[in-house]
Amino acid sequence: MKEIIGRKMGMTQVYAEDGTMYAVTVIEVLPNVVTQKKTKDHDGYDAIQIGYEDKKEKSLNKCEKGIFKKANVATKEFLFELKGDEMNGFEVGQEIKADLFKDGEIVDIIGTSKGRGYAGVIKRWGHAIGPKGHGSGYHRQQGSFANNGRCNNRVIPGKKMSGHMGNQSATVLNEIIVKVDAEKNYILVRGGVPGAKKSIVKIRSAVKPSLQNYKVKPVIDRSVKVEAAPAETPAQETK
Repeated sequence: MKEIIGRKMGMTQVYAEDGTMYAVTVIEVLPNVVTQKKTKDHDGYDAIQIGYEDKKEKSLNKCEKGIFKKANVATKEFLFELKGDEMNGFEVGQEIKADLFKDGEIVDIIGTSKGRGYAGVIKRWGHAIGPKGHGSGYHRQQGSFANNGRCNNRVIPGKKMSGHMGNQSATVLNEIIVKVDAEKNYILVRGGVPGAKKSIVKIRSAVKPSLQNYKVKPVIDRSVKVEAAPAETPAQETK
């Protein structure tokens, strides 16, 4: 399994040479710098710790400075752990770039969903609305809290109630990578990605791939400028 950290930048659309349009999410993938290796003998599990996005050293505390000083790498804003057999081959100080993945690969995207604030059960859980006529006093409430005679001295954990909606980890399975550009540090993923713009996301190999037969057509690179052919000069008149 492969994993890499990126930042969701928004959505756009790109076209293949035959006119096929792909609605894609642009994920900025700056180099992930390995700052530490976790081993099963020392830490109980295998993983690598990576730093993402540069940060001024004066903005770090002593503990954070010690991590980057020991690894002899530039100070970073975020620290994450990446797991997987293919990730254990990286050593401290190495950079993991967007070309870790290839065009057409099937991946899962993990992010933090948008926060929706305080919401009732109708919006948050999709409960049905109560009768609106004949003197009914029940419209958008949470419903009965009875537990069918079992442990009625408390609310059973898992009861669907009103509360904070969103702002929690969300995973979208089986997204397809349309284009990878390691030089410009971005990955284009077909479809939507959890989270708001500028939010951090994790791209990993699909754990339950189901689109192996889907083929992505080559995307036109609009950044390449095609030079116009020189105009033909009229032939000189013979005397």
